Amino acid sequence: MSSPFPIPLNALRAIEIVARAGALAPAAEELGVTVGAVSQHLRRAEERLGMELFSRTPQGLKPVPELIDILPQLSAGFASLRDGLATLTGAHEGVLNVTVGSVFASRWLIWRVNKFSSRHPGLEVRLTVTGAMLDLTRPDLDCGIRFGDGNWSGVSVSLIGGQDFQPVCAPEFLRRFPDMSDLGKIPVIADQTSMLDWPLWLGAAGFDPKLKLSGPVYSDASLAFDAAISGQGILLAADMMSADAVCDGRLVRPFEKPVQGGHGYYLATAKGRRESKKLKLFRDWLAEEVPASARGYLFQSPPNAG
Repeated sequence: MSSPFPIPLNALRAIEIVARAGALAPAAEELGVTVGAVSQHLRRAEERLGMELFSRTPQGLKPVPELIDILPQLSAGFASLRDGLATLTGAHEGVLNVTVGSVFASRWLIWRVNKFSSRHPGLEVRLTVTGAMLDLTRPDLDCGIRFGDGNWSGVSVSLIGGQDFQPVCAPEFLRRFPDMSDLGKIPVIADQTSMLDWPLWLGAAGFDPKLKLSGPVYSDASLAFDAAISGQGILLAADMMSADAVCDGRLVRPFEKPVQGGHGYYLATAKGRRESKKLKLFRDWLAEEVPASARGYLFQSPPNAG
């Protein structure tokens, strides 16, 4: 009987890592072998399969289209094996590792994660805060929360909120500029990392979408938020992210004209990865907490709360 695996699993793992990372060194480090040994794995696998898996280019190894097509299956397969072993041994069941962006972490999650921990006292949430799109097949990550259009390769996503957005500013700033009918003459904070669309909001709110805006410029979204709170200008922000500051009076919404955009916050997991019990608990909690947060329930009890 022919083997269902014409190449050794270690070689298959090397192929998956190199195809995903685009280099031999990450595979060597993860497998605990030399770069030369990884190269041998690839060469022998290609000989056994009778086809090239990588193109050798001046920029390094590039997976061929056939390998790119099956890479999500390979990644999901190894992730499933890791999850199965973790379930067998009970390892990591008490820790949920989540990667999030700085704004979601600092403006929303950090203020509410204690609610999740109180509800599930045996489950610790560990955050990896970064603007980078981390590889969700990594064994040290269970899921990610990403802002965008939801179209990312190799991941499964579910929308959790954040599609509505509108300008916000400090109450003191609004007192200085009570007439906001001419935004071209008012300091507007530019967040260089933002995916929110000023022309879309301007058009929906009755302004000229081509209106030229000017004001302080920030390359960090959290600093842009702080700049708005400190009264430096008006900022375009997702309602979900500004809700707490609006509720406690640090920010106001001078127009009260939310617009729904094409981007939002998504819970993302590696495609094909089995949903663990701890991840389901987190998903269910988000489905409850996100709508509540839009109504300012961080600072007051929701209806029918005990």
